[in-house]
Amino acid sequence: MAEIRGSGTWGSALTADEFAAVRSVGFEPAGQVLGAAVYNIGYTGGYGCPGAWGGYSYAWAPATARTQVSSRGGYGSFGPLVNTMYEARRKAISRMVAECAELGGHGVVGVRLTIGSFPSGGLEFKAIGTAIRAPGARPLRHPFTSDLSGQDFAKLVHSGWMAAGLVLGISIAARHDDWRTVGQTRWSSGNAEVTGWTELVNDARHDARQQLSADVKRMGAEGVVVASMDVRVRERECPAQEGGRDHIIEAVNIGTAIVRFKNSHSERNRQAPLAIMSLDPQRRQAARVDIGQNRR
Repeated sequence: MAEIRGSGTWGSALTADEFAAVRSVGFEPAGQVLGAAVYNIGYTGGYGCPGAWGGYSYAWAPATARTQVSSRGGYGSFGPLVNTMYEARRKAISRMVAECAELGGHGVVGVRLTIGSFPSGGLEFKAIGTAIRAPGARPLRHPFTSDLSGQDFAKLVHSGWMAAGLVLGISIAARHDDWRTVGQTRWSSGNAEVTGWTELVNDARHDARQQLSADVKRMGAEGVVVASMDVRVRERECPAQEGGRDHIIEAVNIGTAIVRFKNSHSERNRQAPLAIMSLDPQRRQAARVDIGQNRR
């Protein structure tokens, strides 16, 4: 980083349009920055059945499954895996921010968070973006991060807002395919809602949004602009019931937390009051006389 900073040149992952947009709001590229972390995924949780025995079974009312969500813990949840996913991503981001600070940058734009398999096993979590700086400005204690493009970052600044940092909302929910779910997915059921799967999707998405909001609050920001909301669904053979199936959903929300640095964009562009003249000729004449007297 010291060699790159002393070379007088910089690299970036910006397009020409992004470069022009960043320059239009007083920033310039400082260099491309990267942070990575390779994790061996061992204990993930979720080894038990996620709710196959959620209630007592009677001859007239078989037991129904319950959705297990990572943030709530409980038997069969994937809480340990989610904690690892947070830790790995944040470690990669912190290393990218450290490179930004060494280059004299005030923040990173266009961040891309990726996960890939490592040849010797495990997963590589990577964060890559372009460090930018405002010439003449004092260094920031904590450079900001953003997954916004250069154009979107410029629009944000023009509207009186600034990026505070990347925020994450991750949730893994699992549910056993109980007797009701199996019945609703048979061909003979026709076009009908599968209520168990609906609950699974809703719980996973809702929990991911809650975790995202908590991350925004932790950062001290006012809101978040979300760039990606990914949901991946997979199924597996139930570990506790022969012939049974479980469905697992991973919901990941990634966005940029933002803070306001101007009182109000609308106040800055507030128009002067509009004068409205009456259609009544006598009232118009009276208004003209009044205006003339005031001018004297």
